[in-house]
Amino acid sequence: MAQLGGMPILVLKEGTERRRGKDAQSGNIMAAKAVAEAVRTTLGPKGMDKMIVDSLGDVTITNDGATILKEMDIEHPAAKMMVEVAKTQDDEVGDGTTTAVVLAGALLKGVEELLNQDIHPTTISKGFRLAANKCYEILNEIATDISKDDKELLKKIALTSLTGKSAGMASEAISGLCVDAVLAVEENGSVDVDNINIEKKEGKEIEDSILVNGLVIDKEVVHTEMPKKVKDAKIALVDSSLEIEKTEMDAKIQITSPEQMQAFLDEEEKILKKMVDKIVSSGANVLFCQKGIDDLAQHYLAKNGILAVRRVKKSDMDKLSKATGAKIVSNIQEIASEDLGYAGLVEERKIGDDKMVFVEDCKNPKAVSLLLRGSTEHILDELERGANDALHVIAAVIEDTKIVCGGGATEIELSLRLKDYAPSVGGREQLAIEEFAKALEVIPRTLAENTGLDPIDALVELRKAHQEGKKTYGLDLDTGKAKDMVEAGVIEPLRIKTQAISSASEVATMIIRIDDVIASKKGGAEMPPGGGMPPGGGMPPGGGMGMY
Repeated sequence: MAQLGGMPILVLKEGTERRRGKDAQSGNIMAAKAVAEAVRTTLGPKGMDKMIVDSLGDVTITNDGATILKEMDIEHPAAKMMVEVAKTQDDEVGDGTTTAVVLAGALLKGVEELLNQDIHPTTISKGFRLAANKCYEILNEIATDISKDDKELLKKIALTSLTGKSAGMASEAISGLCVDAVLAVEENGSVDVDNINIEKKEGKEIEDSILVNGLVIDKEVVHTEMPKKVKDAKIALVDSSLEIEKTEMDAKIQITSPEQMQAFLDEEEKILKKMVDKIVSSGANVLFCQKGIDDLAQHYLAKNGILAVRRVKKSDMDKLSKATGAKIVSNIQEIASEDLGYAGLVEERKIGDDKMVFVEDCKNPKAVSLLLRGSTEHILDELERGANDALHVIAAVIEDTKIVCGGGATEIELSLRLKDYAPSVGGREQLAIEEFAKALEVIPRTLAENTGLDPIDALVELRKAHQEGKKTYGLDLDTGKAKDMVEAGVIEPLRIKTQAISSASEVATMIIRIDDVIASKKGGAEMPPGGGMPPGGGMPPGGGMGMY
């Protein structure tokens, strides 16, 4: 609504809700802080899990920040920006999602203090940007180089990532498998984690999980008469069907006698036999087909002692190609012996209640499989999330070759160094840099709180150690004392820290620069009253998602 010569002019549609200035800023900050508080208790090895129940009654039990925020039905637009922080962190590094969100929440708490002192949002943004750039500089200075050949150190990094998750129960076993898997698919210093296939099956213990130097395909052999085990397998990969193709357009064929009918059927049989003969003549004794295999074709394949699997996923076909060295053939008539791949053993095995095909002993496979075992579905789901985080973390270290210490050591060092740096900047930006330094302390403080330690004692202890020049000292969560994190084996990739600081500072500056929120009620989400999150912390009451 605006006034022109005393006459009201309607600019926005009727029913549109609008909040401006400090009202809009405080509403957005409150919503974003509520999201950070929701995941804060999950941080660290002693962090708690969340149980999220959706409207269908499906239960997710996890302490993975990205998963929690993805499963929560968050409605407030500013709170959704915090979900994006976790998503970006998860995509870029695979771990440190809770750290990034908690840090963003702490920065916004500092923003509130500064806004109350009438410091302009652009000044705060500039101060935060200067602080973030200084953090990158300090991080590169304190980071240590690592070689991909140092398997023990890589295992410690995987252990740090797994600690505190359900996988922590068998983190020794899982961390070793994750390191071996990443090293197997590493090529020229870069790692594509998508080449590591994760299959999970209920039953047995977590320690019974295995790494297969090849692929595990969640399918069974198509015909009972086919061999269930083939040694020295020559593998053909076909992405077209072994069936009679139907015509592209509707066609009618008039058959006037039984002989014609029989000739028609004989011709179909001949075509299928010709397809199978072509596969046999190429020398293949194992066939993976992306599409269907006709019953008659199955019979001919079985007669020739070929193990065949049909309807294999496109992603699995690509991985089979990388693992075995086979070329994916589209036209069966052109298949030749040089298109075949090799595996020492292809075998159908019963895992739990299901049959799976194992392709093992491949020569230098560039795609491998992790077969995870666990007693229940919920444990397996969380184990998969933990293994995924560990794989991404090891991949990040191998690509960047730089590591820093965990346990709050890096954050305390950054905080102290920023406090020294702030006076050199001067002006009002100095206050923003000091708030940034204070916000970084939220990580060791939260680690202490989640363990049941006194956070003030823990921070004093850490500050004292770092002022004495012990840069690698973090919080020992068993004793509450400062301890050398390199010695304790609590090590993280540099990328976790740089990405968390980058995402958190960017989302904080974006939120404080919003001074006007316009929400259309018609056809869009209504704005929650009071500028904060909707009732229940961003989850619809009753039928929506609830968190217990």
